[in-house]
Amino acid sequence: MSQREWIEKDFYKELGVSSGASQDEIKKAYRKLARDLHPDSNPGDTKAEERFKAVSEANAVLSDPAKRKEYDDTRRLFAGGGGGARAYGGGFNPGAGGGGFSQDFNIGDIFGQAGGAGAAGDGGLGDLLGGLFNRGGARGSSRPRRGADVETETTLGFREAAQGVTVPLRMTSPSPCTTCHGSGAKPGTSPRVCPYCNGSGVVSRNQGAFGFSEPCDDCRGTGSIIDDPCSDCSGTGIQNRTRTITVRIPPGVSDGQKIRLAGQGEAGLRGAPSGDLYVTVHVSQDKVFGRQGDDLTLVLPVSYSELVLGTTVSVPTLDGRVGVKVPPGTADGRILRVRGRGVPKRGAAGGAGDLLVTVKVAVPQNLDSDATDALKRYQEAERSGGFDPRAGWAGA
Repeated sequence: MSQREWIEKDFYKELGVSSGASQDEIKKAYRKLARDLHPDSNPGDTKAEERFKAVSEANAVLSDPAKRKEYDDTRRLFAGGGGGARAYGGGFNPGAGGGGFSQDFNIGDIFGQAGGAGAAGDGGLGDLLGGLFNRGGARGSSRPRRGADVETETTLGFREAAQGVTVPLRMTSPSPCTTCHGSGAKPGTSPRVCPYCNGSGVVSRNQGAFGFSEPCDDCRGTGSIIDDPCSDCSGTGIQNRTRTITVRIPPGVSDGQKIRLAGQGEAGLRGAPSGDLYVTVHVSQDKVFGRQGDDLTLVLPVSYSELVLGTTVSVPTLDGRVGVKVPPGTADGRILRVRGRGVPKRGAAGGAGDLLVTVKVAVPQNLDSDATDALKRYQEAERSGGFDPRAGWAGA
């Protein structure tokens, strides 16, 4: 797709959201459409496959705040996507008095001089438009367009996320052609430099007071011509195929965290660099463990006698079990810390968090006669010994 086609696309319409939609609304709309249109759910349905590609392309732009801003700015600048200098007919008034523009005004000034801020390759609108507007094409050769970033999701068990795991992800997305290795040319041949634009991908034109550039018609803005295109990808260097990617999830990943895999996104046109793949990790809850940062938490049921007399209890950890000592006279709800038995820490520091064990007394619901009699004797001895559980209590 050429730069002009990119501008004319209505990505908001593709996702069925308004131009003022929040990032959450865009994410929800994309997830629903991607789930409904995924090729795995619609085998053999070419229309669903094309819609899936269009929705993925729209999400790649609108889910990235920086790309979305450039896209919105460009559409406003082009009054809805019109190409060339015609898009400025109503807004620019060359030679007009007051706030008008002078006759020697060049629309390339909007995007900066060659090598200045906003020049091609330096980001901003100049990079977005790929050199559509410049001074006489002085910016040199156009670079192949990088593939779009791709987003996907995976769900892990609590302990998998804490300890790290390798998971396979099955994806259907544009990928480099396996026949021509992304060049677009038939094996044994190579693309040649476009003689009309000398490989720059753009040609300069003058229209009235304006000097502007536009994509070369001969090479469609790529700067090269393929005389003998690859039969498998029709010269694009890209095939839409299903692939399985093995992803290593590092230990300690948290719910909602994104993992970036460089170069695993959508393939670039004719051998250009691929985009990146962003994997959002969802972590399911565990029946035993909770988590506070790098610390693991668990609740340990104990009897009243164990709190009073003290004991040692075996509790589970991520990689086995450990004995936790409950000191005599421990209060119900106290947190006992076992150092280094929590979630592995990320980064160069290494190590692991702690295991935080909260003791909670379990009250028996049914006692036999012997236990009941023993408890009554203890209660009497407790009272005669002067113990008052409400001593100093504000409600006494």
